[in-house]
Amino acid sequence: MTLAYVTEDFTPSERAMLARHFTNLEGPVFALIDLPEAVKGAMFARYSRTTKSLRRLFLDEFAGDIDEIAGSHAGASSTAGSERAERLYDSVFVEYGDDSVAQLGGVHLACEQSSQLLAKALEWGRLAAYLEQSTRYMRYDDRPGGAWRATVPPELEGTPAGERYAAFLDEAFTTYGRMYEPMEAWFKDRHPQQDGDSDFVYRQTIMAKTCDTLRVLLPAGTRSNLGIYATGQSYEQLLMRLAVHPLAEMREYGELMITELRKVIPEFLKRVDVEERGVAWSRYWQANRERVDALTARVLGEAGVKPEHRGEVTLVDHDPEGETKIAAAVLYASSDVPDDQLLALARSLSREQTAEILRASVGERTNRRHKPGRAWERTSYRFDVLCDYGAFRDLQRHRPLTIEWQRLTTEHGYETPAQIDDAGLRGDWERVMQASADAERALLEAGFGEQAQYAVSMAYRIRFVMQMTAREAMHLTELRSQPAGHPVYRRVAQSMHRLIADVHPAIGETFSYVSDAEVDLERLEAERRTEHKRRALREG
Repeated sequence: MTLAYVTEDFTPSERAMLARHFTNLEGPVFALIDLPEAVKGAMFARYSRTTKSLRRLFLDEFAGDIDEIAGSHAGASSTAGSERAERLYDSVFVEYGDDSVAQLGGVHLACEQSSQLLAKALEWGRLAAYLEQSTRYMRYDDRPGGAWRATVPPELEGTPAGERYAAFLDEAFTTYGRMYEPMEAWFKDRHPQQDGDSDFVYRQTIMAKTCDTLRVLLPAGTRSNLGIYATGQSYEQLLMRLAVHPLAEMREYGELMITELRKVIPEFLKRVDVEERGVAWSRYWQANRERVDALTARVLGEAGVKPEHRGEVTLVDHDPEGETKIAAAVLYASSDVPDDQLLALARSLSREQTAEILRASVGERTNRRHKPGRAWERTSYRFDVLCDYGAFRDLQRHRPLTIEWQRLTTEHGYETPAQIDDAGLRGDWERVMQASADAERALLEAGFGEQAQYAVSMAYRIRFVMQMTAREAMHLTELRSQPAGHPVYRRVAQSMHRLIADVHPAIGETFSYVSDAEVDLERLEAERRTEHKRRALREG
C-alpha cells in the first residue's frame, strides 16, 4: 500500500520549461537545478505565502525571467531573474523576516593561501561546512612563486619586524626541508614494507607519518587552502566579523570574499556594509571585544593573578546529576508526563535503574556512528585544554560544541614528538623552537602583539576551552581517539573520556568506541582500507 499524492497537469511547453529546472514533474519531492541562488531563495520566500505548488509558482511568477537558451546552464553566475529576485527580496525582508530568507541560498567558496590563523577565523561559524587542506599529507619545503607557503602579515611589510619575521620563515622552512629526508628514512627503517601492502600504500603511509611529525615545526603563518559551503546568512555573519578583526589579513580576505560572493548571491549580502545594519553590528562586536580586553587586563592586574599549572586536559565543570537528568530526558518523549515530574522520578531511582535507562537509550551500537538521541544533550562537560596548536586545529573543527581559545603564544612551551629524539633530530627541532620564541619576542617588543602569533610554531601549546553535551562528547572522544588520528589529539580525547567516566561511570561506559590502542603508523590501516576500496571499484 502506498500513499496517494495529487499530481498537477502541465502543458507541453510548461513541461519543457520545468524539465530544465526541476528533477521531476510529478512526485512531491524534487530538487531545483540550474537556477541562480537568488532566484531559488526568492522562490522559497514567496513559497511560504502562497497556496501554489513550487512548480506552479515558478511558471506563474518566475519563468518569464529565466534565460531560455536551449542547453545553457544558468548556474549561480547567471543573472536570470536577478532583478525580480532583488525586488522580491526587498519586500520579503520586510514581510517575512530577513534572517530566515538569508538561509535560503548557499555558495561553495574556495579560500586559498590562508594562514592557519585565518583558517580558524573562517571556521568560526557553526552553520557552515568546511574542508581544509591537511598539513598531515603534503610537504611544505617548496617555494611556489619563489616564496615559502606562509603569510607575511601586511602590518609588517617594510618594517624591521617584517625582516625579522622573514628571517624566521627562512630558518623554519629550510630546517623542515633539511629534516624531511632523514625523518622519512628513519620511519622506513623502523617500519619496513609488509607483505601484501602495495608500494603506493606504503609510500602514502610513510609520507603521512613524516609530514604529521614535522608539520608542527612550521609557524601559524603557514598557508593552506579551504573550501566553504555556507548560506547567505552564515557568510553575512562571517564577513561582518572579519571586517573588524584586529589582524589585517582577516580584514583584507573578507573584502576579497565579499567581492566574489556578490557575483553570485548579491541579494543575500545587502546588509553587510549598510551603515545602520552590518556596519553597526560589526562595531558592536568590536566595541565589546575592546571593552572586555581592557576590563580583563584591569581585573587580573588588580588581583595579581598569574596562570597556575594545569595538566593537558582539566574537567572544569560538570553536573553531578548528569546521569539522572539524561535518564529523565530519555523517558520524556515516550511518556505524557511533564519534564519536572520525570526529573523527580529519576531522582528516586537507584543507580542500577538509571544505568538501565541509559543503556536502553544507547542500544546495541554496531559502529561508532550509532549514537543516542537528543536526550543525551541534557548534561554537559566543560574542559580546559592545553595542547599544541597542531592538535588544536583539528579539535577546533567540532563546531556544534562551544569552543573559545586564547592568543597563541610561546609561553606555554612546546610539544616534541618522541620520534624526533629517536631519529637524532632534536638539535634542529629545538633551534627552530628557539627561533620561533625569539621572533615572537621581537614582534611583541616592536608593538605587533596580534601579529606575533604568525611566528609561533604549531608545536607550541595553546589554551582553549571546550564545552559539550554528553552526546557530542561521545562523538568527539570516539572519533578523535581512533588509531588513524594524530597522537596529541588522541591523547586529549582519551583524557576527556577518562574524566567523564570518573564522574559519570554509567555515561562513560557507553562510549564503547573510544580507542586506547597503541599504534606507530597511524595511517597504515586507513590506507589499506582505501586501497581495498579502489581495487573493488576497478574490479566492479
